[in-house]
Amino acid sequence: MSDLPSLDQIAGVAHEPQGSASGVVVLTHGAGGNRDSLLLQQVCDEWSRRGWLAVRYNLPYRRRRPTGPPSGSAATDRAGIVEAIMLCRGLADGPLIAGGHSYGGRQTSMVVAGREADVDLLSLFSYPVHPPGKPERARTEHLPGIRVPTVFTHGTSDPFGTPAELNEAAALVSGTTAVVEIAGARHDLRSKTLNVAALAVDAALQLLGRI
Repeated sequence: MSDLPSLDQIAGVAHEPQGSASGVVVLTHGAGGNRDSLLLQQVCDEWSRRGWLAVRYNLPYRRRRPTGPPSGSAATDRAGIVEAIMLCRGLADGPLIAGGHSYGGRQTSMVVAGREADVDLLSLFSYPVHPPGKPERARTEHLPGIRVPTVFTHGTSDPFGTPAELNEAAALVSGTTAVVEIAGARHDLRSKTLNVAALAVDAALQLLGRI
């Protein structure tokens, strides 16, 4: 793992594989987190073990302040996602996978749905189908605009969406989808029995036809 000079502008950290990379993975964090979240580190480590270059990076609001919820415009965060995708696409040949945890994944999915950046697959962790306790406020209106393969990795005890609600949301995506359910996990996707990172990577590679 190393910092590449070209990633400084997105506060990115690269997990580099041995040998030539098969592709690039670009992931960002949830609303209260940053690039150093345990989930992002584990997932990026897993991708690098599989021979991919994986980058975890901070959204613009997190570059401005080290803690706290998103501040400013979500459109600014989406612009930062576009910047990260465009920058990382030039780091290696092969497919580019983008996504992230919760808020970061949702904003990335909006970028892809709006054709603001081209990716080969979306990897969404703990997609926030709705705010906790408010199922009527669904955050799914843009999902039909997604035409690329999409993996949803979701805890069965996540207050941001039940398994049924998540599956209904995934069915709205126009591209092929896979749902990886993590039994008993909440929004942070921590599990004592399952290798969440490996399951998510396996699902992504299957959708890409790589395994």
